[in-house]
Amino acid sequence: DDDDDDDDDEAQAAATQEIQDETEMDLVNLRRTIYLTIQSSMQSDEAAHKLLKLQTKPGQERELLRMIIECGIQEKTYMKYYGVLAERFCKLKKEHSEIFDELFAQYYATVHRLETNKLRNVAKMFAHLLHTDAMQWTCLEYIHLNEDETTSSSRIFIKILFQEVSEFIGLPRLKERLEDKFMQQYFEGILPRDNPRNTRFAINFFTSIGLGGLTEGLREHLKNLPKMIMAQKQQESSSSASSSSSSSDSDTSSTSSDSDSDSSSSSSSSSSSSSSASSSGKSPPAKKSRRD
Repeated sequence: DDDDDDDDDEAQAAATQEIQDETEMDLVNLRRTIYLTIQSSMQSDEAAHKLLKLQTKPGQERELLRMIIECGIQEKTYMKYYGVLAERFCKLKKEHSEIFDELFAQYYATVHRLETNKLRNVAKMFAHLLHTDAMQWTCLEYIHLNEDETTSSSRIFIKILFQEVSEFIGLPRLKERLEDKFMQQYFEGILPRDNPRNTRFAINFFTSIGLGGLTEGLREHLKNLPKMIMAQKQQESSSSASSSSSSSDSDTSSTSSDSDSDSSSSSSSSSSSSSSASSSGKSPPAKKSRRD
């Protein structure tokens, strides 16, 4: 009986024991399933419906969305099919939009590893998500448009991204979006005003790709920059002059107070000496009356 109980305990422990697969075969099978599902669907809505029916584990949604991008960039030319599919998932859950935001940062950081064809496809896919407002425009904060922090690949990515967005929503609306005062903190890298050198670089870049209309604010800022610097210097000089004058006034007042105290003390000492002299001195003798 004891042997039977031990066997039952061992069988139960073996049944409840969790087996960890270090070969990542589950991940490989998931990728294969996602790829076949996307390729076998005629439309993006059908593909989205099939992918949502997959029994994904927690944490695998990120891999699902990454596979949508990977399948899209493998094509010879960009296919809107993948952009619409990614848009469906972004609008389905806010968490999906946040994952695409993180993927945007990762792909932009490693864009120099991509071939020109793949680079074009991934830029157009993210441009589709932007002009359809499927993902937040806050993702543009990862881009710092200056000579030191960009490469030839990243500049091509930015060029295709903004040209594609401008083609769909128009240059005036794109300019309006970039000048939104509530979003300026996310566009400081795209439209830099921290350094005249970076400002000129951004102006020349957008002008060279046919989007010079976006740089009117930068041109105005660069034009008024000398006046701003002069006004700042004048303000600093006036503040320093006022501080020095206030310190000199305080010194003068202290000096005058000291002199006043000295004069008062001297006057008091002179008055005391005169009073003492008058008290100690004898009066002259009276003249005697002459008798007849």
